[in-house]
Amino acid sequence: MAMKITVLDGRTLQTGLAFPWPVDGPDEWTCHESSAPEEVRERAAGAEVLVINKVVMDAALMDALPDLRCIAVTAAGTNVVDGRAAGERGIVVCNTPAYGTDAVAQHVFALLLELCRRTSLHDESVRRGDWGRCGDFCYSLTPQVELTGKTFGVFGFGNLGRRVAEIAHAFGMNVLACAHRPVPAPGYEPFSFVSKEELFRRADVLSLHCPLTEETRGLVCRETLSLMKPGSILINTARGPVVRGKDVAEALRGGRLGGFAADVLEQEPPSMDDPLLSAPHTLITPHLAWMTDGARRNIVSITLENIRRYKEGDPQNVVNREWLR
Repeated sequence: MAMKITVLDGRTLQTGLAFPWPVDGPDEWTCHESSAPEEVRERAAGAEVLVINKVVMDAALMDALPDLRCIAVTAAGTNVVDGRAAGERGIVVCNTPAYGTDAVAQHVFALLLELCRRTSLHDESVRRGDWGRCGDFCYSLTPQVELTGKTFGVFGFGNLGRRVAEIAHAFGMNVLACAHRPVPAPGYEPFSFVSKEELFRRADVLSLHCPLTEETRGLVCRETLSLMKPGSILINTARGPVVRGKDVAEALRGGRLGGFAADVLEQEPPSMDDPLLSAPHTLITPHLAWMTDGARRNIVSITLENIRRYKEGDPQNVVNREWLR
């Protein structure tokens, strides 16, 4: 039986890719590149399945959409959806887990290596003619930091945290992890599971890989930053509100942090008075760690399979199963 399926904000998936959603077949697809909050109710009306990325779905909106039975989120994180409210209304919420594990893990190390070696800064210097003028065969504008032997901390040890830890180990780093629930230890050493407090105290590099929940919102704040080693590096490719930007900027200016790199911020896009934009030793990229062509194709493939499985009565990747009625 044909379904009405509406994509409310598909622009980021469509950028640089062929149109990813089916144009043939029995189902009725309506696709919007983006939807302002005041447009969502009208555009979503009558849809059995909504495909969303950043559109917020709360209880009031769900009550206004009596035909809605499935929300397919084109992301791993589903904090934009009130999962409990959806479940109580019989609405299945599916996500796309592990679609970009390698893409995001590689971005973590692109950020880390740039902080440690400042390759783009030196490339710019060479192009200005500084090498030709220096009179020597080599020079450096910044300290050159080697990762081997340093301690790499991972907060959150799901698929992504585990992959990032593997890469850190390959660089010769000592790996520590704080997991939210019991998980198997990896097969390499040195590795240890530690508490949150010990992770913050011991890590030379701390990389965040946790979902945004009430427990993790504001996790990195003045209190936890005070535990960190002077000169340590913090990386956030998780969710922006996990980090209090004002406190991180203060720690950078005061020398508590040696560097901060983020692909996500508390407000996206940021205002120009965001304190992190003017903080020293900071790298910020525009939420693109996930955005390789391969990862986006994975999102589309998983989302289409989620919809197919829902249609067959056997939904997969359901994140609100505990509340479904």
